[in-house]
Amino acid sequence: MRLIPLILLGLGSMITALDFTVVYVALPQIARDVGFSSATLQWVVSAYAVPFGGFLLLGGRLCDLIGRRRMFVAGMVLYGLASLLGGLAADPGPLVCARVLQGLGGAVLMPATLSLVATLFDEGPERNRAMTVWAVCGASGLSLGALLGGVLTGTFGWEAVFFVNVPVAVAGAAAAFAVLAPDGVRRPGGFDLPGALAGTAGVTGLVFAIAHGAEWGWTSPGVLVSLAAAVALLAGFVAIEARSRDPLLPLRLLANRHTSAAAGAILVYGLTLQCVPYFLTLHFQNVLGYDAMRSGLAFLGPTLGITVGNLAVGRLIPRLGLRGTMILSVLVGAAGTAVLAVSLSADGSYPGLLAGLAGFGLGSGLSFATMFILASTGVAPHEQGAVSGLASTVLQAGSSAGLAVLVAVAGRDTAGLTGEALRAATAGGLRSAILVAAVVALVGLAAVLTLPRGARTPVAR
Repeated sequence: MRLIPLILLGLGSMITALDFTVVYVALPQIARDVGFSSATLQWVVSAYAVPFGGFLLLGGRLCDLIGRRRMFVAGMVLYGLASLLGGLAADPGPLVCARVLQGLGGAVLMPATLSLVATLFDEGPERNRAMTVWAVCGASGLSLGALLGGVLTGTFGWEAVFFVNVPVAVAGAAAAFAVLAPDGVRRPGGFDLPGALAGTAGVTGLVFAIAHGAEWGWTSPGVLVSLAAAVALLAGFVAIEARSRDPLLPLRLLANRHTSAAAGAILVYGLTLQCVPYFLTLHFQNVLGYDAMRSGLAFLGPTLGITVGNLAVGRLIPRLGLRGTMILSVLVGAAGTAVLAVSLSADGSYPGLLAGLAGFGLGSGLSFATMFILASTGVAPHEQGAVSGLASTVLQAGSSAGLAVLVAVAGRDTAGLTGEALRAATAGGLRSAILVAAVVALVGLAAVLTLPRGARTPVAR
């Protein structure tokens, strides 16, 4: 295994995942110091999520056309610049703009790392091991983001959650020239500009509407217009791709049963388990009363579980196959999340959450690694970027939708309450939201069961 390149790609995967959660525990300080209101603070999160989700398909296809190393370097540079601007921001406007640039950097960087892993390592045990390392970094980044965000915010202030990315991005971009092979000559063929415009605008509009539906109201003009435009653009995108000579997303990829099953499982994962760290942050701070530092350290439990789950995948796939491993992953993820949900209470303590945190982390780690191995199976090397963009887009759209719905579930009984009544209602709402996530996670089995027993799609050439 080419260890040094894999470590670098894992770092890129971790950065994109980490920046979803690294700001969570810093949000109260950001609101106070920068001047966000309770109504506008959501933009710190959605300004990253919307462009990230909207541009992933385009970022993935550009990796195939322009070159994966080039796009990796471009993503790192954009991340570093955006993080520097974010740390220097003194007003809401510049900080939101910086988060938008971070989202664009992530939309380039994530598919670049995933497609590089899929093309550098041969399909089979070698790629499975490499993808497991990549998944350890990505899945752990979700929990490590909260951990790192809490430690940095508590020690240095909220600006540190942005500044920490700058040296990492500079080092990553420089290392790419030393450890990743040159891209070579650009792949022949045209660029699907109409498809790129329709697909990117459609997904961006969809993620935007989902991210703000619960906040603005699902029947508000802004949400309805955004949803209508997204549906029209995505319908146009499918029609364009069916006729394009160089499509942004070759529709034949969806005929690959591994890729289509993975897309369904990834969507359900995004709707459910991907959202849980957000609610854990609220429980640690608003129910248990932890400060930023302690809230971050509380994520050590799920982080260890995620790491163990990721590492176990490499041993399970040879024994159970991709189908069997995915079924086990879904069951463990749903069960672990259910245990976590019933452990939440206003009068509880952190030790009482440990079993649930470990179970949730284990299921998340098993699922994350297996899904992305499944997505890349049977896909030609020159289309790995497109598949990476598809898988990443589905994950982001799912997590945006899941968060919007589960936030509404969590907050439905808290209006007008204060003090101990608010704390108890908050704990009950968070318990309900995570329990809903556990139940819905079982829907992922429907996608997995479409895979034939023991079947294997041949590698396209």
